[in-house]
Amino acid sequence: MVCTRNGRRMKKMNTLQGKLRPRGKQGFYTYRLIVSNGVRQDFPLKTADIEEAIQKATELDKAYLADTHEELVAQMSAIRGFSKRAENISFEEAWEKYQVHPERAMPHTVSEQNAYQGTFEEFAQFASHPRGARKKSLTVVTSIAEVTPQICEAFSAYLKTTMLAVDTHNRKIKRLRKIFDCLKDYYEGENPFRSKTLLRSEREEQGTVVHRQAFTKEQEDALLAVLSDSAPEHKLMNKAEMRIVYIIGMFTGQRLKDCVLLQWQNIDMEKRRIWVKQFKTGKEVTIPIAPELYDALVEAKEWKCDQYVTPKCAARYNKTNAEGKNVGNNLIDIDALRPIRWIGLEPAVAVPGRKKKMTVYGFHSLRHSFASFCAEAGVPKATLLSILGTESEIADKYYTHVGNDSQQKAIEAISNRSSSTAQEKINRIRTLLEANQHEIASNSLLIQINTILKES
Repeated sequence: MVCTRNGRRMKKMNTLQGKLRPRGKQGFYTYRLIVSNGVRQDFPLKTADIEEAIQKATELDKAYLADTHEELVAQMSAIRGFSKRAENISFEEAWEKYQVHPERAMPHTVSEQNAYQGTFEEFAQFASHPRGARKKSLTVVTSIAEVTPQICEAFSAYLKTTMLAVDTHNRKIKRLRKIFDCLKDYYEGENPFRSKTLLRSEREEQGTVVHRQAFTKEQEDALLAVLSDSAPEHKLMNKAEMRIVYIIGMFTGQRLKDCVLLQWQNIDMEKRRIWVKQFKTGKEVTIPIAPELYDALVEAKEWKCDQYVTPKCAARYNKTNAEGKNVGNNLIDIDALRPIRWIGLEPAVAVPGRKKKMTVYGFHSLRHSFASFCAEAGVPKATLLSILGTESEIADKYYTHVGNDSQQKAIEAISNRSSSTAQEKINRIRTLLEANQHEIASNSLLIQINTILKES
């Protein structure tokens, strides 16, 4: 029994058939009542106010003390005010209530927003359809209150038959779990999607998952060759810009979106550095510009018309449909895969147990290549991670700062050319002349100066 100093409240509470108990951090009251044959039932009253809790408990007592079934139904209808579960809302109504719920998921992309609705509609169709997807003889469900853990288990089993990847399967279950968390006022008991058995284990795909492959230096050279003007037989929309996109990926290790949407304001040609705030992680990285990339950026300046380095590719990537969903990213993905096929590589392979093929080679392979070349050259892992922006528990724990010199070595490791600047050449020639003041006109000295000048 809950204690209080107010004698009036205590008197009221002593007349109750059950016991009031405050629960949880918010102190909401529950009312424990023995309903039949000694079975105890806890009723959530959804209030932290003692007076309101006593009133609701009193109304429950009236239902408990009803002499006939008709009186019981009438009394339970009278206390609807504190139990929205009596509304028994349909799936269509449930989605409308979820859309305005303050704790609903708030995806950043239109695509993921649509995915929540699509997944919910898929489940609603499964639960309410007596035939078709549901092979087991389960009760037809038309409202949220009727959804049981057994139906959720059946839906999970159905998803397994659709040959989805484990991650895709689990994303669907987690979306439904979130939706039902927001609709908890309209069903009894625990969230029916809360069971861990609904999720699939990553181990199910051990031995079948295909890993992304890195390009070799020869393959990267071949990609640039088929993207060049000297290969007119290979036609591609915005081909010249796609070649620049590939070069950016090769010499920065960044993802496709970061390369396509790279802006001039984030490039310092004089200091030869690029600043990237990665779209996927929000992490900011700075990268030295390799000589090959520098030449490509100089070439890109010829078509400069807005803030993007590759304006036509950027416009294509940012294309959206009537609903506001981005569709251009898929178009650019397709464009990026064509050169890979041109050099004789198959981007994706079929995998048992999956409907869709798995990617082996793609633009993201350049990121793997970048890491591979740096590792082969002995570049410290922390230096590599400072460029790629990848999270690493070891790097985060034991490494706090990476110098520009280490990053410069990383860029030189993947570059076929030296990165000597004009000022560095001048300084080297000046040092050479000062050390050979008496041999200014000697042929050997002139040869050395000429060699420095010819360096890239």
